Amino acid sequence: MKLLGIHHVAILTDDYEKSKKFYTEVLGFQVMAETYRENRNSWKLDLALDGGYMIELFSFPDFRERASFPEAKGLRHLAFSVADVEQARTFLLDKGVEKVEEIRIDELTGKTFLFFYDPNGQPLELYET
Repeated sequence: MKLLGIHHVAILTDDYEKSKKFYTEVLGFQVMAETYRENRNSWKLDLALDGGYMIELFSFPDFRERASFPEAKGLRHLAFSVADVEQARTFLLDKGVEKVEEIRIDELTGKTFLFFYDPNGQPLELYET
């Protein structure tokens, strides 16, 4: 087997409209498709960045909270590349993103990065390329 790349990341939300607004209006993802699945009482939003399919955003009425944060077993965080972490941090704060951490330096690469959180508490990272 040869993997060709990552197809998508799935994120579950308890506030679909708030998360949809965050991923589209704050982070700039484009909506590829939006589907309501009546049998599950669930929305599925397919999001792209520069035409590349990346995120599936789901709503489920019977979600469960993470077991512990952020060191629960499983996906720890999702990282996005940016040209300027400091500028991106200012942008997030200007958009009202509440939990934006201070900029750090990767000890191995010397690159700057920071963590912030989506409306569901999902840890996200911005990493300077």
